[in-house]
Amino acid sequence: MLGKTQVECPQSLLRAAKSAAPLRTAIVNAGAAVVMESAYDAASAGVIEPVFFGDADAIHHHASDLGWDISAYQITAADNEQAAASAAASAAGNGEAAAVMKGHIHTDVFMRALLSRSANLRTERRLTHVFHMTIPGREGQLLLTDCAVNIHPDIETKKAVVQNSVDLAHALDLAEPKVALLSATEEPMEQMPSSTEARTLSDWAKENVSGAAVYGPLAMDLALSSEAARTKGVDHPVAGRADIIVVPDIVTGNALFKMMVHYMNACAAGIVLGAKVPILLTSRADPPAARLASAALAAIMNNNSAH
Repeated sequence: MLGKTQVECPQSLLRAAKSAAPLRTAIVNAGAAVVMESAYDAASAGVIEPVFFGDADAIHHHASDLGWDISAYQITAADNEQAAASAAASAAGNGEAAAVMKGHIHTDVFMRALLSRSANLRTERRLTHVFHMTIPGREGQLLLTDCAVNIHPDIETKKAVVQNSVDLAHALDLAEPKVALLSATEEPMEQMPSSTEARTLSDWAKENVSGAAVYGPLAMDLALSSEAARTKGVDHPVAGRADIIVVPDIVTGNALFKMMVHYMNACAAGIVLGAKVPILLTSRADPPAARLASAALAAIMNNNSAH
């Protein structure tokens, strides 16, 4: 790996997250060391108020290892990951939690509980995932979407991907975010469906997305490099200045964000939007800074929607 320096949580996210009371966050199947470390970091930073679901003995054990007194926090005992997920989803659906964090649980079990009709967390919006990328040496904020939930989104799903990311950008005080629709060309080509879909989305966004500039297709260099855009004669406000990159499919997004994390030391904060509450899809492979940044991102989104 080329990136070897320690990843740090952006202070700008922490400052914005702490503009309101700590976010009451249901932590699903919390009884594992890495999960409790994540909760401890976020609670210590004043970002979340944890509500634990899972094996109570394991939760207390790992809290003790951290020297963390959790007597003030609610613990709901659950015998297995499915029971923990169902209980946490119900709590969030009933308004007893303002966010849900994935703990030591399989992603499919976690998401199935949140999406069940009984959880009451679904809205008219489709669920989409957004990464907030902080890259050393690069000014400004960069959002990547959807890199983790929708495998091969159709046009209707991509409309939700665009709108959810624009809403998050607004919550992050990007008043007029520039959204690049990624492909491998700047001209629509029938042989490359991502390019024709990007042009369709560009036309749709003109009438349906407010407070943002949406344009595509754009290759990666044309999305982020003003010099490349000038050289290739692409004259559009989004070209070379993208705040948001909408990827064509999960394979592209997964490769792109992992390249930034492992070779550019980026801090990747990720949340799922479109439900009644933000959903934190943390991973055991995430460094502590990324997990803390994800919690901060959820708090920012929640604070903004409450205003």
